[in-house]
Amino acid sequence: MRPLPPLRGPQAAQSIASTAPRETPRHLNQVDLARRWRVSPRTLERWRWLGQGPAYLKLGGSVAYCLEDVLAYEKAQRQPAGGQ
Repeated sequence: MRPLPPLRGPQAAQSIASTAPRETPRHLNQVDLARRWRVSPRTLERWRWLGQGPAYLKLGGSVAYCLEDVLAYEKAQRQPAGGQ
């Protein structure tokens, strides 16, 4: 019996993607961050305009938030128990 030829094109990419471990994304786009924080993307736009919120990258017409910056911003926003 002859061996099957190697997969090529989309089939190969799909096969590799299904077996490869998924990496944690290093950046979030505006929609992903808005979903994470349950705010509208427009809120993030306003925060950028006001100089608030986490640091971001402007790549052409796209905005990306480095996951490390998002986590640091979340940590800085923590409030002590009791709301003080």
